[in-house]
Amino acid sequence: MTWISPAQPKRDDKPLVVGPYSFSSRLFVGTGKYDDLQTMRDALLASGTDCVTVAVRRLSLGVPQGKTLLDYLDTKRYRLLPNTAGCFDADSAIRTARLGREAGMSDLVKLEVLGDPDTLLPDPVGTLEAAKVLVKEGFTVLCYTSDDPVLAKRLEDAGCAAVMPAGAPIGSGLGILNQNNLSIVIERARVPILVDAGVGTASDVAVAMELGADGVLLNTGIALAKDPVRMASAMKLACEAGRLAWLAGRMGTRRFASASSPMQGRIGVAGE
Repeated sequence: MTWISPAQPKRDDKPLVVGPYSFSSRLFVGTGKYDDLQTMRDALLASGTDCVTVAVRRLSLGVPQGKTLLDYLDTKRYRLLPNTAGCFDADSAIRTARLGREAGMSDLVKLEVLGDPDTLLPDPVGTLEAAKVLVKEGFTVLCYTSDDPVLAKRLEDAGCAAVMPAGAPIGSGLGILNQNNLSIVIERARVPILVDAGVGTASDVAVAMELGADGVLLNTGIALAKDPVRMASAMKLACEAGRLAWLAGRMGTRRFASASSPMQGRIGVAGE
């Protein structure tokens, strides 16, 4: 049998670029909820990430007195992404972002303006208001939002360097609940789309990447796993596999069976 090389993928991969920053890994990982700092450091290393998000308002939580979380992060290995977690209005989020920059962390900011303490869903009005101010002040804004395509477009138009729609409520582990909305957000975007929140396991990451997301940000799915370091490795592989599958372009779906070994057609290519 003559083997015929399959056609090259139509999509060429490129590094993930967010504003002026370039990232080799498309997995962004958080630093909260770990049992101890050594597990956190081991999990971050296993994840392959090169961008670590840090809650500015919680830098001293869970660390020895006189220290902050920054003392336990290798800033030569990781780019820090300060976030405004815990802010429930635009003014608080803006102040928190400024504190992170003044502390020398970064002019990057993951903007969160929450609207409800139970669901932790974003406040769309406050989010858009804060995004406009921070963009004007020179921040590179990565903005957490719902999976609403209209709001995602508004945030892009406001100058956000990346839009981060939730796959599911923060910390829920429910995975990607609305693939249709997320696909619309991705298809229409001119800036990177990073799925943020709700990821529970590796298959959730793969789904997000197969839909065409530019990256995934997660924390709880690793930190609360029974073995966080192994889960971090799984998330890394899922991110890479999902991206590769999207680049390859999946086959179309059919309602009925189609023989894997047809009597005629292309030679040496299975699965037709």
